[in-house]
Amino acid sequence: MDWQTRAGPRARTIGAGGGCGHRTVGATMRRVLGPLGHLAALAAYGARRGRQVDHDLDAHRALTWTAGDGLPRGLTLEWLGTAGFRLTYEGQHLLIDPYLTRLPLGDLLRRRVVPADAAALAGVPDPLAILVGHTHFDHALDVPALARRAGCPVYGSASLARLMALHGQPERAVTVAPHRTYDVGPFAVTFVPSLHSKLAGGLWVPYGGEITCEHVDELVPQAYKCGQVWGIHVAVGGATFYHQGSCDLIDAEVRHRGVDVLLCGISGRRFTRRYVARLLRALEPRLVVPHHFDDFFRPRAAPMAMSLNVNLAGFVDEVGAVSRDFAIKTLGCGQPVGAA
Repeated sequence: MDWQTRAGPRARTIGAGGGCGHRTVGATMRRVLGPLGHLAALAAYGARRGRQVDHDLDAHRALTWTAGDGLPRGLTLEWLGTAGFRLTYEGQHLLIDPYLTRLPLGDLLRRRVVPADAAALAGVPDPLAILVGHTHFDHALDVPALARRAGCPVYGSASLARLMALHGQPERAVTVAPHRTYDVGPFAVTFVPSLHSKLAGGLWVPYGGEITCEHVDELVPQAYKCGQVWGIHVAVGGATFYHQGSCDLIDAEVRHRGVDVLLCGISGRRFTRRYVARLLRALEPRLVVPHHFDDFFRPRAAPMAMSLNVNLAGFVDEVGAVSRDFAIKTLGCGQPVGAA
C-alpha cells in the first residue's frame, strides 16, 4: 500500500460480492436474528464449536500481517489483545482501550473486584495519552493504573472521568467533545459518537448506562458500565486509523472516508443490522484489521483462543460480500508491525 497515493471512494466497487468459501455463514451474519434465532444460532455453534474454532484460527494465521508493509517510516502498530492497541510514532506512544489484566471468567461470575495486574502491564511502555472508546471492564479496567504510572491524560466519556475520579485521578480525565480534534504529540485524535451492539440477545446492551460507584471497592466487573461509546480516528505520520471498538455505529456521525486502516471490532456483530457493510461503506478503508475476537478471559501469555461464536473466518466473507477490494490482515497479540 502507498499511503501517499489515496484513491477516492469511487475507486472501489461496492457490492461486488466475493468471499472465501463460507457464503452461508456470511449471509447469516448480514441479517439480524430475533432472540430465539440467536439462541438457535448459539446452539448450532455449540455443535460445531471445535470445527469453527479451527477455521477461525486458520483464518487468523493465513491473514497475519507480519511486516507492516506500507506503514510510514517511524510508525508501528501493536495489537494488545481484545480491543487494545498501541500506536508508536518516532518513539512516542498512544494507547487505545488497553486491557491486559484479563480477569478470569470465574471472577466475573462471582462478582469479584479485580485490580489491575501490574505485572501484566509492565510490558507496555508509558504513553503520551490513553484513548477509551467505552468503559466496559475489557476496555477500561487497566486505564487508571496505566495513567497513574505514566502520569498521562486519558480521553473519553463522562463515565471514564468518573472512573478516574474513583481512582483519585480526576485531573487526568479529558471528557471529549464529538468531532473535535485533540492534538496529542504527533497524533491528531477525533472522537466520533457511536453505539455498542446489543449483546443480550439483540435486545439491550449489557451493563449499559454510566459508572456510578462511590468507591473502588465496589468496582466489580459488572460495575464498569458502558457509558458513551466512541469511534476513534487517529491521524499520524501521513497515515489514518479508525478504531471501532464495539459492533454498532451511527452512520451519519461517521465523517472520515478513505481511512488507511480500520481497526474493526467484530465480537457481537451478529446483533447489529448490516454492521460490516455499513461500516465499510461509511469509512472506505484501505485495510481492515479485525480485533476483539479473542477470548479475553484467558491470559495473554496463553495460546490464543476465540471468543464465543465470533466467527473470524465468516467475517472475511462478510467483507468480501461488500467488495473484494478491501484488504484484510490480522495481527498477532503483542507482535508490533511497521518500521520503527
